[in-house]
Amino acid sequence: MTWAIGDIQGCYKHLMELLIKINFNPKKDRLWLAGDLVNRGENSLEVLRFVYAYRDSIQVVLGNHDISLIAAFFGIKKTNPTIAPILESKDSKTLISWLREQPFLHIDYNLGYAMAHAGIAPDLELGAAKYYNNILQSRLKSSHAKEWLKAMLSKKSDHFILDGTNVEIERYILSSFISMRYCYKNGYLDFKQKGSPSKLKNSELFPWFDSPTKVKKELKIVFGHWSTLGFVDREDILALDTGCLWGRELTAYSLESKEIVSLSC
Repeated sequence: MTWAIGDIQGCYKHLMELLIKINFNPKKDRLWLAGDLVNRGENSLEVLRFVYAYRDSIQVVLGNHDISLIAAFFGIKKTNPTIAPILESKDSKTLISWLREQPFLHIDYNLGYAMAHAGIAPDLELGAAKYYNNILQSRLKSSHAKEWLKAMLSKKSDHFILDGTNVEIERYILSSFISMRYCYKNGYLDFKQKGSPSKLKNSELFPWFDSPTKVKKELKIVFGHWSTLGFVDREDILALDTGCLWGRELTAYSLESKEIVSLSC
């Protein structure tokens, strides 16, 4: 059985309770984790250690909070009380090195799903998203990762620049994989709006997956990142951030049987 789970953000106790509830067995089951393993929750170190210990049975994609942790490790961003225990731990180098090797996009054609923390940019075909994921992943693993990440995080990019530099293009791809929620009719991303689409007052904005100009993806997209959106299961998308950190729920979804199991947080 393959179970997909949304943002954990250091909520170790609830993760363990949910795994018991779904009878997760790492010897025969697999977990897909849609990013944001850490930050804000009280037990980010425990979450990261658990995922690392069972890494052969767990597929991770990186989220914005995971990137913030790596940036703090490099000294690019300031630390905070919830990630400081990771940076100060005896196994911090091992954990961060492993995290740096994780992708931003995971594709499984047999199951029929693609997973990215915030989703896949409306204007990107799946093949292009896979191509750029490989580039970003290689940059983050490289010996120049600190300099690259500093350039990436200097600002967000809201559209693909056809004749742009590598930095400009990669900044857009990274921004879309880990930070997007809304976009305009022309496909340009908006990073300011974070609320629920049902409460959106700006008629010029669309959820990225409802963009009028989006390119059709041949696989269903699994993502997290958007707690105010909550659980959404459509033919084209599966949204899994159900706001555990905010006292709502942590949700697991079976990619084979479509079973939904939620735990109150």
